[in-house]
Amino acid sequence: MTRDADVVVVGGGPAGAVTAAYLARAGHDVVLLERSAGYRWRAGGVFASPAAVRELRHAGLDAETLGRVARPIPAMRVELPDAARTSFRLTYGAEATDEPAVGFDRSGLDPALIDHAGACGVEVRRGTTAEDVTLPDLRQAAAVTTASPGDTGPADAIGARIVVGADGPRSIVAEAAGMVRAPVLQGRVGLTWHIADEPGDPVREARMVVLPGRAYCGLAPVPGGRVNVGIVLAGRAWRERLQTDGASAVGKAVLKAIPPIDGEPEAWREGAITDAIAGSSPLGSRVERRAGPGWLVVGDAAGFLDPFTGEGLHRALVSARLAAEVIDAELRGVAPAGGLVAYDRAMDERFGAKDVVSRVVQAFLARPALFAYAGRRLARREDVRATMGLVMGDLVPASRALDPRFLAALLRP
Repeated sequence: MTRDADVVVVGGGPAGAVTAAYLARAGHDVVLLERSAGYRWRAGGVFASPAAVRELRHAGLDAETLGRVARPIPAMRVELPDAARTSFRLTYGAEATDEPAVGFDRSGLDPALIDHAGACGVEVRRGTTAEDVTLPDLRQAAAVTTASPGDTGPADAIGARIVVGADGPRSIVAEAAGMVRAPVLQGRVGLTWHIADEPGDPVREARMVVLPGRAYCGLAPVPGGRVNVGIVLAGRAWRERLQTDGASAVGKAVLKAIPPIDGEPEAWREGAITDAIAGSSPLGSRVERRAGPGWLVVGDAAGFLDPFTGEGLHRALVSARLAAEVIDAELRGVAPAGGLVAYDRAMDERFGAKDVVSRVVQAFLARPALFAYAGRRLARREDVRATMGLVMGDLVPASRALDPRFLAALLRP
């Protein structure tokens, strides 16, 4: 071992950086491993409700940085593929709280969170890959073997009392624990990139456009005069088309199928692509458990289900906070019964109902007539629509959307 630490966090995305920062502020010795030497665009969420902004404030991100990396979005316009082009707006409670949803510049947010972790006392190792993870048992303590570009000597190993996996859907920590399982929603492919839009970041709504043929596309304004494009394609026909035509051609074809909105400037239609098209398949991940003796996983490594209702960034930040609370208690010897497994229970309590809602939405999306039926009723029923927006934005308990009275109000003719 070249070094021992209280905690080694594998992965420097938002969940990993925030977990590390919380723990360092609590007085623990933390090492954060980030495989990229500098920021590079990877498929990830940019649209977030006010709940995510609140979590970032709680994590210690300052107002100036938040103002630079978050572009206010007054509403998400959801558009159906029916003949009437039905649409409705989700405001995520902004009219009552004056806190709008936002589109994040991940090229600013992610580095800012790593810098914040470093300022809190975390030892940040950029350009360092976790090659192997050994979890504790009766014979050995936990350790992470690392490698950096140009390494020629013996492998570097860091001992740890606890290892945190914040390394995405194919987590090396979850794999070492034997917890990786097949995604719940299989056969989906995600594509995402940015395109240039009108400069000056004028106020623009986001759009979620449901398209024929089991596809949907999200358009979210982000800082820097850009729009983030996120496309989800489900089914064999799309996978075959991707293999034949390639991701770039398919992505551009889907974008051209987005119907125009009368009177809305749409400079993005002719805008240049500002970064490479990033893809993800399978889209989603699942683990049997999120924690065990000497380890736990946060962010997408802890499971990711649905980009339509997912609020993935908010979920990642909440997982970081809950994980840090349990790890801090474990390291101080005051952990609740079950030790780190208390984190798994906390995540189930916080997001179990939301996962059910996400599965219900996906079931409706797979049946276009049923989705259109529900969408038309949301468009007409303001109170039902407002509740759905709050649920999707993680601003109220998701159980509200599963209440029989809410479902009756939504689905009655």
